Amino acid sequence: MHKVIYDTDPGVDDAMALLFLHRHPEIDLIGITTVFGNASVETTTRNALFLKREWDIPAPVAKGASVTVDAARAEREWPAMVHGDNGLGNIEVPHTIDLPLDPRPAHRFIIDTVRANPGEVRLVAVGRMTNLAMALKEDPEIAGLVKDVVIMGGNFYVPGNVTPVAEANIHGDPEAADIVMTAPWKVVVIGLDVTSITTMSRSYLGAMAAKGDAAVKLLDGLSQHYIDFYSHAVDDGMMVHDSCAAVYVVAPELFTTITGAVRVVCGGIADGQTVVKPDGRRFPPGDWDGLPSQIVATGIESEKVLDLIRDTLLRG
Repeated sequence: MHKVIYDTDPGVDDAMALLFLHRHPEIDLIGITTVFGNASVETTTRNALFLKREWDIPAPVAKGASVTVDAARAEREWPAMVHGDNGLGNIEVPHTIDLPLDPRPAHRFIIDTVRANPGEVRLVAVGRMTNLAMALKEDPEIAGLVKDVVIMGGNFYVPGNVTPVAEANIHGDPEAADIVMTAPWKVVVIGLDVTSITTMSRSYLGAMAAKGDAAVKLLDGLSQHYIDFYSHAVDDGMMVHDSCAAVYVVAPELFTTITGAVRVVCGGIADGQTVVKPDGRRFPPGDWDGLPSQIVATGIESEKVLDLIRDTLLRG
């Protein structure tokens, strides 16, 4: 059984990944931590509580970071054109959800949970890496206690999606991402190289909703705005970014990977770019030396991933 803390900024594709993590029989979802990104942290936390309530998810929710680890960074606009003004595709969501939050901030929840389950917790982080970086800064020893970190973010051999070279989650807090990539724990980077070619059509999702229960029907409803946004890049469908990271937890064999030290560019025109130095490649001494070798996904069996998502969500 995989013990998972899901660090997220719901977010439409975050919602699909959440339902996958909740319903997969080999996953024990032991916590949900929220971060700013697809909307303010107040909104993403409200959305997490809403989905917890609607989908009867027992895992506690802990509210996380509202700003980047580098306080000097300017606030950016929320991507309402992607996820809607409320982060969940503009479906009707109550302003407040009558469920309690865990009293701890997200980074403290991560530290305490990892220390209570040494060597067992897998962190699945699909938003900005701010909570993880804060946890490392407060308690660096957790790097040796986490089983691994699976992130949705970055791009290596394909273009970015917010600048020519940067992906949104990394671009949103590059300093945090660099802290996470260079820490002495195992990081698996599921980036645009694989997520941008893993697309679920409107009709595929609709067929799932027709077969599925109320949870899948809600997911179908909140995804429509997102699918409309992707009309410029996908033929009547959406990229299932965050669900790819969730799938890796249980089916890593569906991914092709390379290994190497990873750094994140902080500042300048390449702000947020992720760069891997593949193991075995020789370069003059530089800023990738002496760092842990991480796992970077470069290929994916997209149809099998989509079918695993479908079969898991339809478990009910």
